Amino acid sequence: MKILGIDLGTTNSAIAVADDAPARGVDITQVVGPGEIAARPTLPSFLLLPSEHEVPPAQMQLPWSGALRYTVGTFARERGAELPHRLVSSAKSWLCNPSIDRTAQVLPFRGAQRELEAEMEGGERVSPVNASARYLAHLRAAWDDANEDFPADEQDVLVTVPASFDPVARELTVVAAREAGFDKVTLLEEPQAAFYAYLAARGDAWRKDLVPGDVVLVFDVGGGTTDFSLIEVAQHDGALALERIAVGDHILLGGDNMDLALAAIAGKQITDAGKQLDAMQQRALVHAARRAKEQLLGEKPPKAVPISILGRGSKLIGGTMKAEVTREQAEAMLVDGFFPVVDADAKVNKRRAVGLREMGLPYAHDPAITRHLAEFLGRFGKKPTAVLFNGGVMKAAKLQQRIIDLLRTWCGRDVKILAGADLDLAVALGAAHYGQVRQGKGVRIRGGTARAYYIGIESAMPAIPGFAPPVKALCVAPSGLEEGSTVELPDDELGLIVGETSNFRFFAAATRKDDKAGSLIEADAPGLAELDPVEKLVEADGERRAGDMVPVRLEAHVTEVGTLELWCVARDGHGRWKLEYSVRERD
Repeated sequence: MKILGIDLGTTNSAIAVADDAPARGVDITQVVGPGEIAARPTLPSFLLLPSEHEVPPAQMQLPWSGALRYTVGTFARERGAELPHRLVSSAKSWLCNPSIDRTAQVLPFRGAQRELEAEMEGGERVSPVNASARYLAHLRAAWDDANEDFPADEQDVLVTVPASFDPVARELTVVAAREAGFDKVTLLEEPQAAFYAYLAARGDAWRKDLVPGDVVLVFDVGGGTTDFSLIEVAQHDGALALERIAVGDHILLGGDNMDLALAAIAGKQITDAGKQLDAMQQRALVHAARRAKEQLLGEKPPKAVPISILGRGSKLIGGTMKAEVTREQAEAMLVDGFFPVVDADAKVNKRRAVGLREMGLPYAHDPAITRHLAEFLGRFGKKPTAVLFNGGVMKAAKLQQRIIDLLRTWCGRDVKILAGADLDLAVALGAAHYGQVRQGKGVRIRGGTARAYYIGIESAMPAIPGFAPPVKALCVAPSGLEEGSTVELPDDELGLIVGETSNFRFFAAATRKDDKAGSLIEADAPGLAELDPVEKLVEADGERRAGDMVPVRLEAHVTEVGTLELWCVARDGHGRWKLEYSVRERD
């Protein structure tokens, strides 16, 4: 059996394989142009859903398929820049958006731009789960086409997710994998995967890089998210050990925001010239800005990158709109705008939300990644001694240098830079290596669940006009609970209403490390954040009637894939109910 590590990325996805040999990247066959097939190191996470006259199905055919009505990968990204109303991007960010039904067919997203209605009419729309499933299905099919004797669904498969993904997003990732034909997967946090890639690349030399007491900051900025994790080096029984001690919040801030920033620069030039951009052209401009960003932050950036957007109507060529983004403009906006110099005690800027807003992605209000980092380090009270960069954005040397300079200033000493794997492939390589570690071939990062999880318990009290009964938060899974572990909670006097649809409230905390299973705290206690509620019909069985309250005890279980299960077990032994997020799989 081989081990497959899959990085299901916001902007690019990748696959790596490990067996008796070290983990290595796998080229992915995909459509790269109209009717043109080639293998690439990564699969751009873009899904194009064109009409037949926009892209003939034969142009999207793959070696293992007939003519298709959609395409993912390089061609989807490039052609999608010209057909933005047919392009699904950032599906992973939508997958963790609690403001929408993540199983509903909402992509490509229309938002409040009603002028797009006619353009999008008749086109296929998909859910964030289905879009993610199509990327995974392509990776599986590409692997199977090149490895007939080792079908992907028979291998040990690990799929990575952001450390900050909530239980719903993790569960939906598993659903997407199942929809793609992977019956069983294991989830691994991306910052840990990046660190496993570093361990694999360094071999035993990592023990010379790091010593007991070192704290490594994994600084991960990808296409859609910013992820921070701290990994501490300790010594147990004379051997070095690694433990993930802190995980940051889910910050929807990354390369997508930078694309929008450069698009704003180019868009102002166009409007200053007296031309107007409609909704379609604005979307196309963002995709053009992404290409400009990659060039301007590259190793040998040009002095300027031209950007052109096709006009609308009969005079397409003559109506082409042109702009230019210079290297100086890009550095001022991307380096100083997203990575400004701030003090170690800086806090994230808050702004009052508008009463009505578009049901789009909940981007971070403050674009300064360095302020988010300062607040993260201040919250956990740890100063890193080393940093490991990850994510496509951090390939830019100027951005790395800004973070290194700030960390050295904040910490008052040198901060070591750990040389990891190729940033485009590190997460996939690390996931494959982690599969080897699970077989006893390497050192394992301890950590378990990144957060503590709680369920809301309504207090029993007489009714008072204008006041709802107070709610306490019961810790059902303490921070650090290892995968595969089960916790039987203290036998409190709890009752479960059966035969009715009930609303269950859940909470999580990243900083409350001392709460034990069974700890009962106020629902508004510091550090506690409420998650999506779970609405569930708890079936009545046997002699029980709708509305009966059944005395129960609770059991929490962290599955092997890293998702949380909570069971209500009748104290009389007659009944067992699972509280889980309602996930509806759709086509």
